[in-house]
Amino acid sequence: MPVAVKTCGLSDRTAVDAALAGGARFVGFVFFPPSPRNVAPGRAAALGAGLPAGTSSVGVVVDPDDAFLDGILSEVRLDYIQLHGNESPARAQSIRARTGCRIIKAISVSQASDIERAYDYGGGADLILFDAKSTADDTRPGGNARTFDWRLFGAAPPPSTGWILSGGLDAGNVGEAIRMTGARAVDVSSGIESAPGRKDPEKIGAFLTAVAAADAPLAREATA
Repeated sequence: MPVAVKTCGLSDRTAVDAALAGGARFVGFVFFPPSPRNVAPGRAAALGAGLPAGTSSVGVVVDPDDAFLDGILSEVRLDYIQLHGNESPARAQSIRARTGCRIIKAISVSQASDIERAYDYGGGADLILFDAKSTADDTRPGGNARTFDWRLFGAAPPPSTGWILSGGLDAGNVGEAIRMTGARAVDVSSGIESAPGRKDPEKIGAFLTAVAAADAPLAREATA
């Protein structure tokens, strides 16, 4: 299977169309008011309507309570809920059972032990997303255009059940990231923007092209 791309923080039709034209596997909508990428559920519903087969919609939330989730899901159908806060394994499992959505759990990484935390979510998450750990100066837990040391995967292998590489990826570094980590799915948000919250169709296209170019040698090696 090709490396899957999750384009996150989409908020307008031009960005969604560019992501779909380039073959993005996931389109992500952020439901977190402090984020410049925050959208209303009704807006996300309109943007996510009629997605082609094989493309999944993702709603990104941070430490949501049940009422917040109910409000979102009353307006928009989601295939995945991405938990990007401090949600425990038990909370992730509870949200999956309550909503019927598959779960992506974000893990903030700055050292190998952070990657090992992913194994705690085996019963509550369908996919793990590894993102760079935020700093004291950051105002949100993700989307801060920061990478982490990809060599950490050599010391702490991620779970084989499925994971996504995130954190500061763009068209210029995603090829190296894929080659170093062996990631079969990548996530991008700030790396396809002209300004915080403003997606650039040309950058979206360039990112998806870079992923395809990096994936081609890996596919040849796998079949050699």
